[in-house]
Order: sequence, then C-alpha cells, then structure tokens
Amino acid sequence: MATTTTARAASVSRKTNETDIHISLAMDCAGAQDINISSGIGFLDHMYHALAKHSGWSLTLKCQGDLHIDDHHTAEDTAIALGMAFKQALGEPRGIKRFGSAYCPLDEALSRAVVDISGRPHADINLGLKREMIGTLSCEMIPHVLESFAQAAGITLHVDVLKGFNDHHRAESAFKALAVALKAAIERTGTNDVPSTKGVL
Repeated sequence: MATTTTARAASVSRKTNETDIHISLAMDCAGAQDINISSGIGFLDHMYHALAKHSGWSLTLKCQGDLHIDDHHTAEDTAIALGMAFKQALGEPRGIKRFGSAYCPLDEALSRAVVDISGRPHADINLGLKREMIGTLSCEMIPHVLESFAQAAGITLHVDVLKGFNDHHRAESAFKALAVALKAAIERTGTNDVPSTKGVL
C-alpha cells in the first residue's frame, strides 16, 4: 500500500552545562537548500555543511559551547543533537530503502561509507588521520563526531578512508561519502513497508 508523503523535518534544542545547541533539519529539499552552521569551530562547520549539502538537507545548527576549555564538548554534543534531529525527522523507518553506500573522492583522497537505518547504533570509523589538528578541530574528535552521530541517530555506520595523504581531504571525503550514503538509505520507496524481515526496526 502506498504511503502519503509527509515532510521529514525536526527541531532539536539540547542544553547542558557545556553546550547550548539549537538545530532545525529538513530532509527533503525539492528546491534550494538553506544551510546555516555556527558551532564556533570552523572546520567542524565545514564538515557539517558538506554533510547537509550532499545529503540534500536544509540544516540550521547553532551552538554556544565551552571552547575556552577545548573542542570536545562542542564537537561531541553537536553530533549527538544532529543524530537526535535525524532520528526525529525520519520518524518510523517505513517506506525507505534502509541501506545506503557511497564512495566519494576529494582529489587524492577516497572514502567509503555504508549505512544501515537499523535501529541498532553501531559505528566503525577508520579515517587514518595523522595531524593533531585541522584548523581548531582536534583530529581525534572527527571520528568521534561520526560515532556520536550514529549512536544518537540509531544507525549502523561504517566509514573508511581508503587512500589519500592530505588530512583535510581525507576527512571531507568521509563526510561527503556519509552524506551520499544517508541520502540513499532514507530514499522513499513509495510503499509503507518496514524494510526488515522482523517487521520492525
């Protein structure tokens, strides 16, 4: 049975003693996307912008975090809040493809991302970054951002950088591959079917 098409969108606010975050996410942008990211960490903003752009999302993300301490809380908490918004916007996973995969290059770097909208949070992230920092973002936080997003979104996520020597390129190609894989996984099938032999996800 065909399902009616409803807008897949969500707004999430998440405030702790460490961060104050507000997110608006719209998954299905037929026209121009509206992307406005401000976390206080330039390279993190760049990665979230790439994720939204290539996922086909409109995304507003604002964060006031304790950057006087370091980048950890802002990076982790924005990823958690974005995962929460993704899960809320998607709703019950009916009538979607569920699985998505993509390879995305950026010059010499090549990344692969595989996504399962499974309801079982798991992340296996292998970026092979060598620098300590890219801009003001710690390289150790980049895989943690992907892990935190997957946990909060309730998805299984595998991301591997297959080659490349420039860490900026390696990280950005990973986020672009994730974006394209997510876009494929949440694509509507035109049915109301739950894509699982269990009948539930």
